[in-house]
Parts: sequence; structure tokens; C-alpha cells
Amino acid sequence: MGGRCQNNNITKNNGSYQFCEEALQRIITTLASKNDEIQNFIDTLNHTLKGVQANSSSILLELDEEFDGLYSILDEMKESMTNTIKQEQARKSQELQSQLSQCNNALENSEELLEFASRSLDIKEPEEFSKAARQIKDRVTMASAFRLSLKPKVSDNMTHLMVDFSQERQMLQTLKFLPVPKAPEIDPVECLVADNCVTVAWRMPEEDNKIDHFTLEYRKTNFDGLPRVKDERCWELIDYIKGTDYTLSGLKFDSKYMNFRVRACNKAVAGEYSDPITLETKALNFSLDGSSSHLNLKVDDNCVEWDPTGGKSQENKMKGKENKGRSGTPSPKRTSVGSRPSSIRGSRDRFTGESYTVLGQLSFYNAASKQLLYSFKTKFTQPVLPGFMIWCGGLSLSTGLQVPSAVKTLQKHENGMSGSTSSLNNVMHPPSLQH
Repeated sequence: MGGRCQNNNITKNNGSYQFCEEALQRIITTLASKNDEIQNFIDTLNHTLKGVQANSSSILLELDEEFDGLYSILDEMKESMTNTIKQEQARKSQELQSQLSQCNNALENSEELLEFASRSLDIKEPEEFSKAARQIKDRVTMASAFRLSLKPKVSDNMTHLMVDFSQERQMLQTLKFLPVPKAPEIDPVECLVADNCVTVAWRMPEEDNKIDHFTLEYRKTNFDGLPRVKDERCWELIDYIKGTDYTLSGLKFDSKYMNFRVRACNKAVAGEYSDPITLETKALNFSLDGSSSHLNLKVDDNCVEWDPTGGKSQENKMKGKENKGRSGTPSPKRTSVGSRPSSIRGSRDRFTGESYTVLGQLSFYNAASKQLLYSFKTKFTQPVLPGFMIWCGGLSLSTGLQVPSAVKTLQKHENGMSGSTSSLNNVMHPPSLQH
């Protein structure tokens, strides 16, 4: 009984330990995720703080330039108007000076004539008096004092050059910062990721008839949630979008997610970015498994080519005699397993000489005719991997593609249909298919 109780206690203790260990592991994972999230937020805050400082300095420089431009215009206008006043002053002064000089000359001549006439009154001789009288008469007739206009040619009025900048001052007092469009709001419900296309839709929080266009920025990422400042790719820009949605097509996804943000622009400035949104690409990323290929296949990620020299670095002596006397492209022959070093045997040894195959996980449809090429209709006890046979040629695969919508639709409708005759034409017409 004591032994049984002890065993039961050990079992319970082991179970409790395992439970606590699992719970602690979950807590560690949660804390690590939260720490990563907080660190990303700290990086975002630091990046934003630097942006505020840099953008503020830039805006202050632009403000100085704008006011310097205003000051320059005002100085030019002041100088021009000052010159106009001085020119008017000089013109009137010249006219008055000329008229004043003429009057002074006329007065001097008139005073001289008046004095001569006064002296003539003292002449007693009739003949001499008559002569003097005729001279005075002739001089009076020719005197400039009697032909001189006694009205000023110009007035001292300068009111036509007075200014009143009260309206302009009021206008200057209304100077303010440019009206900036508000940040758009991306609608996650209306966003769609399908058929290697991404449609992003947004709306403005309130109507703004001054918006000229939108700009959309996106970048690929392997992190869910808020965009990360560090270890990220650069934002790519699509400008001058007139509508409130945009579709990126023909994409190849080499990341799990994509970040998107939008901002509105009027004729003068661009507004704030929208809150970024992260969309899952749900793409199939894979590469060819070179360790599973025949030795005479050259495998490089998504490409495979038949290479008669592949794997022969270890077998040159064994195959030197076999290849003598051959010309052109040699026929594939089974390679002796026993002659291969242990490091390159293993999974490759299961192929026959005529089976030049590489494994990677795919389903095949004819992209042009939308015809299903093959499907499995049985239960498998182990994973089933499709293969490719290469014969004196090559093969390239496209990765980062999504399962086409039409294929998904077909899979829902093909129960009871023959796997070799099912066609994508039996369902709604899809966008272009890729394989």
C-alpha cells in the first residue's frame, strides 16, 4: 500500500510539474510578446520624436523663407512708392522753381521800369519828356511782367500719393497655417486580399471638397500588429489616386503580412497618415528541396535543371570510362549507390536512374483552360508530396502566390465530381490563375 501511494504521489507530482511548466511557458511567451510589442512602441515613439524635431526645424526654415519673401516684397513696394513720391516732388519743385525764377526776373525788370518812369516825371524839357514817355510806353508793352501768369503751374497737393494699408493689414493679420486635410480612415471590412491582389479601401472622417488626391503607401513585413520602425523594408508609394480605394495586382508575397497607410492631399499640402493597417497575405511560400533530388539535377531555390555534371565530382574515376567515346548530351543513367559518399546518400537513393525528380507541395491547374489536371481522392496515412520529372531541361516555379479564389470555390463544389474532369469553368469565372 505504501508503495502504491508513493507511486500515486509521484504521478501527481509529475502531472502538477508538467502543468506548471506549461503554464509558465505560456506566461513566458506572453511576456516576451508583450515586451516585443512595448519595445516596438518605444522605437515608434523615438522615431516620431526625431521626426517632430526634424520636421519642426524644416517648417521653421520654410516659415522664415515665406516671411522673408513678404518682407522683400514690402521693401520693393516701399522703395517703388518712395521713388514715385520723390519723382512727383522733383517735378513740382522744378515747375515752381522755373515759375519763381521767371517772376523774379519780371519783378526786377518792372521795378527798374518803375524807377525810370518816376525819374521821367522830373524832366522839364517837353521834347525830352516826350521821348522818355515813348520809351517807357514801349518798355511797358514789351515787359514780361504783363505777359506773366500769376497762377502757380502746380499745387502743393500730394494727396494723390497718400496710402491706406488698413485692408492689407487686416489681410496680413489673417495669415495662418495652411488647411491640412484630416487623416483618412482605412476600412478593414472593405479591404480584400485574394488572387495575389490587395484592395485597400478608405473614407474621410468628414466631407472635404478641397481634397485633390490620395497617396497610398505599403510595405511587406513578417510581423503582425503595428508597423515596426526597425528591421523593416522601406515604404513604397502610389501617388495621385483620385478615388477612395486602390487595388495592387500581380503581387508575389514573400512575407506574411503587408502594412498600408493612406493620406489625403489638397492643392497645397498633404495631410496626416491614416492609422496603418496590417493585412495577412496568406500566400504559399516554398522552395525546392535540393536534398531530395537526383544527383544529376541542379536545384537552386525555385529552379531546377538537369545537369549531366551534377554529383560527378565524387565519381569521376568511376564514370570516366563509361563516358569515353560519347558525344552530344549523355543519356541519364542510374548512378551507383555504393560509389557515393555517405554525405550525399540518403533520401536521394530511392530514385531510379530514369526518375529525375524534385519534391516541394503543389496542386496543378491549367491556367489557360482552367482545367484541373489532377486531384487525389483517397485517404493517405502519410504526407503526400507531388514531384516533378526533369528530362534534359529545366523547371521554374513561382512562389509567394495565393490559392486562387476560383480554386477555393471549385473545392467547395467538386464533391462528387471526377477529379480528372473537374474544371474551373464549372464555377464563376475567376481572375487570372497562376500556378
